[in-house]
Amino acid sequence: MADEETGTVDGARTGGKFLTFGLGQEDYAISILKVQEIIGMMDVTMVPRMPPCVRGVINLRGKIVPVIDLRTKFEMPRVDLTEETCIIVVDGLAGEMGIIVDRVSEVLDIAAREIEPPPVFGAALNTDYLLGIGKSGGRVQLVLDIERVLSAREAARAAAAASAETTDDAANQETGNVR
Repeated sequence: MADEETGTVDGARTGGKFLTFGLGQEDYAISILKVQEIIGMMDVTMVPRMPPCVRGVINLRGKIVPVIDLRTKFEMPRVDLTEETCIIVVDGLAGEMGIIVDRVSEVLDIAAREIEPPPVFGAALNTDYLLGIGKSGGRVQLVLDIERVLSAREAARAAAAASAETTDDAANQETGNVR
């Protein structure tokens, strides 16, 4: 239930500025405070034995960042990359991570009173990753808790992959091996 005085929905702070982005025809939003940067799509190095939604890692100015494909995570069909496809680098539980989205829309100021609690679909469907449903400008945005989009296990595996990639790069530099 929304509390207009504190700007919370079931204890989670939800009012404020949100970066909106699209996957297919749906609009999503994440707190702008979680966004580090938005970059164009770049080559992603696959890491073996990762969950299907972990696309791999990127080298972002010398820092290895795990990259998650939100389409795969949300069990949406895969589509060809376009000029609008990009990576949003966010601060998550396991550190920085990139999320691949179809397009970035805009930054919206969504008041807490414009965000409804997520619907309850029953025990069979997990909606813990949803902070709420935003209604702004006549559109609906699914407001994500980016730290809950990935399970703790998936986040830990993605972070471990990024850490291993960084260690391999450092070892290659020390030995003179360059990829």
